[in-house]
Amino acid sequence: MGEYRLDRLGEQIREEISKLILGGRIKDPRVSTFLTVHRVEVSGDLAHAKVYVSSFLSPGETRQGVKGLERAAGFIQGTIGKKLRIRQFPHLTFIFDESIREGFEMVQKINKLEISDVETPDGEDGSDE
Repeated sequence: MGEYRLDRLGEQIREEISKLILGGRIKDPRVSTFLTVHRVEVSGDLAHAKVYVSSFLSPGETRQGVKGLERAAGFIQGTIGKKLRIRQFPHLTFIFDESIREGFEMVQKINKLEISDVETPDGEDGSDE
């Protein structure tokens, strides 16, 4: 299958899983509406798909949410498989991904550095005495 088609299928799967999470259709109490599916990688033979999940919740809560999604994988695959109508629906594997949290923390650190640079003078106070 072409790379473009795999990317498009991954995007469709991502959207559908997000709708299931936000709609509260996954009944596992560990699955919070704060979970974010930000990427799905589908293998070339459509046998497997890696679903990358992150959140601004604590890492422990996010890991528990990923476990809840793993537990509900059969329901998710069945629901999305009926909707997308593809011959072979990939087996979903949910992966905890901290990249969004790490990126957010990096931006906060950069902002703190910029603020501290503005607050500390370079030996001059700007006056002409």
